[in-house]
Amino acid sequence: MKAKIWRSFVVGLVAVAMLTLSACSEAKKEQGTQSGALDSIKQRGELIVGVFGDKPPFGYVDANGANMGFDIVIAKQIAKDLLGDENKIKFVLVEAANRVEFLRANKVDIIMANFTKTPQREEVVDFAKPYMKVSLGVASKDGTISDVAQLEGKTLIVNKGTTADFYFTQNHPNIKLLKFEQNTETFAALKDGRGDALAHDNTLLFAWVKDNPEFGVGIKELGERDVIAPAVKKGNAELLEWLNSEIDTLVQQKFLTQAYEQTLAPVYGEDVRAVDVVFE
Repeated sequence: MKAKIWRSFVVGLVAVAMLTLSACSEAKKEQGTQSGALDSIKQRGELIVGVFGDKPPFGYVDANGANMGFDIVIAKQIAKDLLGDENKIKFVLVEAANRVEFLRANKVDIIMANFTKTPQREEVVDFAKPYMKVSLGVASKDGTISDVAQLEGKTLIVNKGTTADFYFTQNHPNIKLLKFEQNTETFAALKDGRGDALAHDNTLLFAWVKDNPEFGVGIKELGERDVIAPAVKKGNAELLEWLNSEIDTLVQQKFLTQAYEQTLAPVYGEDVRAVDVVFE
């Protein structure tokens, strides 16, 4: 009996040891992947960046199938500074709700999909230094909704997983939310009357109402002013450090202002100043 008990004890110890070694091996493998992030990208010869495909003028796909917009211009410059060629980049289209998962699953190196930095998101991804300023806004027919109190008893349209979704869910649970995955679905729902108003980044709404003058941004700024920044997988310290230095360089070289003038100024016109949107 004692021999059987001893054998069971030994077998248990071996099993625990094997599990521990396996976990350590996986941890070291993951650590190695994170610490060699820049080398991996350089060996691959391509930077993989998650972007929006339906959020003009920040990230969208034009009639020729090319990725265009403010985020795209900055991403290409990042690829140029890292790999020596702005064309050494692969764009992967993401939705607001799956940006974190794409980083976790190593489907992308960086998320550049108008990603607002929030405390909740900082728990699951690492944000680099910001390149853009943003607040929430609310658009409605003729801009008639100018106060959150007017949304009581009405339907507000938002994108799943966005700061607008989080803000109204936490702060105004009595307001009915109609949620969609894609921006195209969200704005289509507003236009065909499925909702009374739409909450989104004010920088996007300012651009959208230019093309849809029957709507207006009645609430131009809501909640705290936030920032938009590139994001990398949690713990990817090497890529994060490089990105922080890169953003500093882009600010010093006034590249962000140039990108604004190229992509956003033609849309905003005189209504918005570069200093209100980008870091200079």
